[in-house]
Amino acid sequence: MGLTITYIIIAIYSTALVLIFLYSLSQLNLLINYLGYKKRNDEAPKFNLLDPKEIPFVTIQLPIYNEEYVMERLLDNIAKIEYPKSKLEIQVLDDSTDDTVHETAKRVEELQKNGLDIQHIRRENRQGFKAGALKEGLAIAKGDFIAIFDADFLPESDWLKKTVPYFKDEEIGVVQTRWGHINRDYSTLTRIQAFALDAHFTLEQVGRNSKGHFINFNGTAGIWRKECIYDAGNWEGDTLTEDLDLSYRAQLKNWKFKYLEDVETPAELPVVISAARSQQFRWNKGGAENFRKTVWSVIKAKNIPFKTKFHGVMHLLNSSMFLCVFIVALLSIPMLYIKNTFGHLDWVFEVTSFFIISTIILFICYWFTYKSIQGSSFDNFVDYIKLFFTFFSVALGFSLHNTVAVLEGHLGKRSEFVRTPKFNINNLTDSWKGNKYLAKKLSPNMILEFALMIYFLFGMYSAIPLNDFGLFPFHLMLFLGFGFVFFKSLTAKA
Repeated sequence: MGLTITYIIIAIYSTALVLIFLYSLSQLNLLINYLGYKKRNDEAPKFNLLDPKEIPFVTIQLPIYNEEYVMERLLDNIAKIEYPKSKLEIQVLDDSTDDTVHETAKRVEELQKNGLDIQHIRRENRQGFKAGALKEGLAIAKGDFIAIFDADFLPESDWLKKTVPYFKDEEIGVVQTRWGHINRDYSTLTRIQAFALDAHFTLEQVGRNSKGHFINFNGTAGIWRKECIYDAGNWEGDTLTEDLDLSYRAQLKNWKFKYLEDVETPAELPVVISAARSQQFRWNKGGAENFRKTVWSVIKAKNIPFKTKFHGVMHLLNSSMFLCVFIVALLSIPMLYIKNTFGHLDWVFEVTSFFIISTIILFICYWFTYKSIQGSSFDNFVDYIKLFFTFFSVALGFSLHNTVAVLEGHLGKRSEFVRTPKFNINNLTDSWKGNKYLAKKLSPNMILEFALMIYFLFGMYSAIPLNDFGLFPFHLMLFLGFGFVFFKSLTAKA
């Protein structure tokens, strides 16, 4: 290996490590914000929903597409929402192309007979996908406030009573609630998804919102002021994460967002890795698309402070961290050989400590978010340690898949909105077998994921003749992570 190539590898590897370190520092700052905010009392002005004059009109939008397994559950749950019927409208925005259309129409008709103002709205095409459906429904919505729920979400009956009052403050454009997980303990896959989402919905959302930094509406389990949607330019379907896009456009126009950590909205996690793949791909590609679309507007904005800009840029770069992690992983084996071939470059490997420090920072941050939901007992801490390293390994295993998504987003490659299939999985005895919406084809990335599993097995072996075990734990987690993703994908065909 020539010195020129060696220096190029070192430069790329070091840059990726420094970017990961900067991201971990931003997470640490959010943790400090989070812990500080937990000590404060919320004294925001609120609507008095006991006074008929103060009760605003609300429209609930339910964007759906081929949801055979959860449609009935969704409509039955929404019908239980406690709110004056004269001030509530429900829009079922149905883009389905299968037999569920007739069943949905039938159930909507039954609910109409029970006195519910609910409409079954169909479009001639899926233009703009979810964003297009929301935009079309908004044009005829009666409500001043628009609540949105995806098909797998099950809000409590008093959900509107807990969220609508905050709109008394006319500067608030969105109220977002925390996602819960009805099938958290179904499998290792659901546990690590819940683990990651809990960190987002505690540390990140509270940490940003508490200091007035930009947060995002999460696509569901939140409620918008209609005026805010229109003022921000309405829904647009040019990214795969229309929720993040509209959120940033709204906050750039000085709308405030209110995040309610204490209001939990239960939902179902994907139980099959192909479904998790499609969700991860959409979120990560959409994040990169929004970075491309929005970052310069954030940087150039004169109405927001520097720290909010920093956290805004880091937020938009969130998914791009997978690219950095994948680069570090891929180059770690060449770096192992460089270290043992070019003795005079030993000093360069001090940069590796950035990764160790970053991991420790994330370990601390995630512990505080984990204990806020699960508790802080010794047994919970032991469970946390096991779950953290399981999560870390599987996240590494997803790094190739998510890197492809991020690169497509940054390069502007357009793709169809692929929704995540739902399963109606509520407990350990429920089965996903036979779900007709599951992808029948195996991911083409699987061959590369198998090759990477072998590659990192070689990385572990390399530690023996080189007598250098510094990267052995990292390569072990990579081997296990890619192995988990590969074998789960292999066995999870419908």
